[in-house]
Amino acid sequence: MTNFLFKVITMSRPIKTLIIVAGPTAVGKTAAAIELARHFNTVVVSADSRQFFREMSIGTAKPNAEELAAVKHYFINSHSITEPFSVGDFEKQGLALLHELFKTHDHVILAGGSGLYIKAICEGFDELPTADPVIREKLNQQLEENGIESLQQKLKLADPIYYDEVDLGNPQRIIRALEVFEASGKPISSFRQSTVNKRPFNIVKLALNLPREVLYNRINERVDMMLQQGLIAEVSALASYRHLNALNTVGYSELFDYFDGNITLEKAIEMIKQNTRRFAKRQLTWFRKDTTFHWLQASDPDIIAKMINTVASER
Repeated sequence: MTNFLFKVITMSRPIKTLIIVAGPTAVGKTAAAIELARHFNTVVVSADSRQFFREMSIGTAKPNAEELAAVKHYFINSHSITEPFSVGDFEKQGLALLHELFKTHDHVILAGGSGLYIKAICEGFDELPTADPVIREKLNQQLEENGIESLQQKLKLADPIYYDEVDLGNPQRIIRALEVFEASGKPISSFRQSTVNKRPFNIVKLALNLPREVLYNRINERVDMMLQQGLIAEVSALASYRHLNALNTVGYSELFDYFDGNITLEKAIEMIKQNTRRFAKRQLTWFRKDTTFHWLQASDPDIIAKMINTVASER
């Protein structure tokens, strides 16, 4: 009788569930995550590697004031671009936050398009080799003398898997991958754990997508909207910080080139749109390699109901 009662009590306890809302940029993750959070009476944790930073708002497409007021968000405006903040830091701080949130919530939403950061929370990573200052200096010198294209080609040969996934416009990510390869003789993609760290909560992974033409049109329209909202002024105000890793990203790098007189404003805008579309393609490549994702069409009028049903079916 005692054993039976124990089983009943154990089975009746709610399962703590982390709901991932992923997908390419501009697909509609923010709106979907908010609707899910309202349904489950919970909060949203951001997994966007640039929305952490207070100084970057327009160019990172952060949730607006109304969206932030709709449900509680974490890891939005949580750090400064002057603070070093790695994916390893996000894993540690994110897991600590989830430990606290699950004390009062049965569900928590983790939303964003940064696949590496989502993986960090869900699975963790093997420890990467310590950076060698000599190798880093050599790679930085190559970047300065020969441009980022030379490093991109080097990475393509050293680690074609990571090459297809990384933001190729981010020199620091490329240099870090090449550092690991030169220091260890192994590609950085090989350091992904073969054994996933078991987390003390259930994980349901939802990914949103749209037909390519629709998604690309939304990306182009979003860039136009950012410009109307004051993107040029935002980037100009951050020019003195352009050496920081946080600003080596689409929407900022192209405008820095415009400020330097290397390209016209028209060309910079064209490149922002093009590079954002390429980034979306890499995001899709990353998420599609994870067969545990449930894919849904963001344009489906019943999308929220289907997301809720998918979560329920995974309990």
